[in-house]
Amino acid sequence: MAIGTFALGIAEFGMMGILGDVAHGIGVNIVEGGYLISAYSLGVAVGSPLLVLFHKWPLKRLLLLLAALIVAGNAFTALSPNFVCLLCARFIAGLPHGAFFGAGAIVCYRLAREGHGAQDVAVMVGGMTVANLAGVPASTWIANALSWRMSFGIVASIGLLAFICIRAWVPRMAPLPDTGIRGQFSFLRRPEPWLIYAGVFFGQASVYCWLSYVEPIMTRVTGFPAADMTWIMMVAGLGMVVGNAMAGKLADRYGASGVCGWLATAMIVVMPAVYFCSDMKAVSVVLMFIATAGLFGIGGPLQYLIVGYAKGGEMLGGAGIQISFNVSNAVSAALGGVAIHHGLGLASPALVGVPFAIVGASALFILHRREKNLVK
Repeated sequence: MAIGTFALGIAEFGMMGILGDVAHGIGVNIVEGGYLISAYSLGVAVGSPLLVLFHKWPLKRLLLLLAALIVAGNAFTALSPNFVCLLCARFIAGLPHGAFFGAGAIVCYRLAREGHGAQDVAVMVGGMTVANLAGVPASTWIANALSWRMSFGIVASIGLLAFICIRAWVPRMAPLPDTGIRGQFSFLRRPEPWLIYAGVFFGQASVYCWLSYVEPIMTRVTGFPAADMTWIMMVAGLGMVVGNAMAGKLADRYGASGVCGWLATAMIVVMPAVYFCSDMKAVSVVLMFIATAGLFGIGGPLQYLIVGYAKGGEMLGGAGIQISFNVSNAVSAALGGVAIHHGLGLASPALVGVPFAIVGASALFILHRREKNLVK
């Protein structure tokens, strides 16, 4: 399953590192190119709720279908002849994203040892973080040296490998209990899932406003040459790996909501620092590491936490995390583009992220307080 999230990680984050190349290659500007990020996120938002139609399927069969969609969507992206086709391809590539994480989180939840659930889900999510450490920089290098189309062709090949590995090694599991279509949505009557989704949406948007435009910011504001984006994206990926792994361990020990709440609080300070230090190379790289560690530190433990709050609709609940994550990505990328379009500067999206961090931290601390009261 981590191989699948590895492919999804390159498909999603790889566009950020090569946005300038893609935009130039299909004859659009940077702001219009940002819509390719939003199109993928829209695919996630549309594809994830469709899980309710497959609630009677065995989990392994569902994972195989989703892996096949990863292959198809990214192959279409690599072959798209124009901007409109590329938008459609990115939408299709996003369709399996949230559903794969939702189904995968349930498999991890079922197989996890007691007290290690968040860490085991972090292993699956770790595929995406490794994608950002190694896959996205490799994709960036391939785009600069050869072609951005080849980058997405490779993603399709990795998706095929994930299909083969899931078929060979993921154990067969019985379908989830059939609660009916309506029963799968019943968990949404409680406030806790909504607080989790709010924590994901706002907490991650606080970083995504800036991260969506990291390539033009680092090259045009900070002053790095385009060739340096390969190792810069490796630093971003390393931050994601460290943040995901550490947050998983801390969440099992201290509770996911409190850990994620403090990480969201840290982004209230980090994002203004990113803006004001955007012309300082060394500081910008360090802050990138911290920001991306916070990004995946917030999201990973909540992917585990929602399964416990979504009884009867676990698959939809897990997919809902990715809906929140990617709608957040789409909205924050669009708002970051608005700030740039109105002349506030390429680095201005970092400041746009501050109000999001405040709201996200508030939602997570409210959740943490409710959990403490329930224990009492």
